[in-house]
Amino acid sequence: MRHKVAHRKLGRTSEHRNSLLRNLCTSLIVNEYIDTTLPKAKELRPFVERVITLGKRAQSAEPEQAVHARRLAAGYFHAGNMNRYPYGTYKRKNPPRTAGVLAVDKVFGELAERYAERPGGYTRILKLGARRGDGAEIARIELVDRTSATEQAETPQPEKKKKRGLFGFGKKSA
Repeated sequence: MRHKVAHRKLGRTSEHRNSLLRNLCTSLIVNEYIDTTLPKAKELRPFVERVITLGKRAQSAEPEQAVHARRLAAGYFHAGNMNRYPYGTYKRKNPPRTAGVLAVDKVFGELAERYAERPGGYTRILKLGARRGDGAEIARIELVDRTSATEQAETPQPEKKKKRGLFGFGKKSA
């Protein structure tokens, strides 16, 4: 019996599982959607929603509380640029910020404003079917009200050329 057992183990050790969730969370915040297996998506949902709630909370808080919320949210992403030189070195440019830093900035800027009026439920999970290789259930987890979804629907897709057989050789159709 699984009494009082809260989360899925996903076939990993706890360190590996936490790292996986942090990577998925970073990718979801930066790209606003990802395709993954259904159990991973279900496990990721509360993880991401806590981060967005921290971003919303920092908007209306005092500066000290906003810094505290930002530091708490940074724990949900990988740090990035650990060996980063502050001003670059000889003949080296300053390396760009990594996805973790970009994700924190996006949560406390764009996403906090977008979801200011929404009381919760910032993500949606859509089932996409079984993966061809191993039959795993694939799902898309995405942020609700994302702007890129409407832009993609409005832009017309170019028509693809039909191949005429194996490697493009064969009969021409009339």
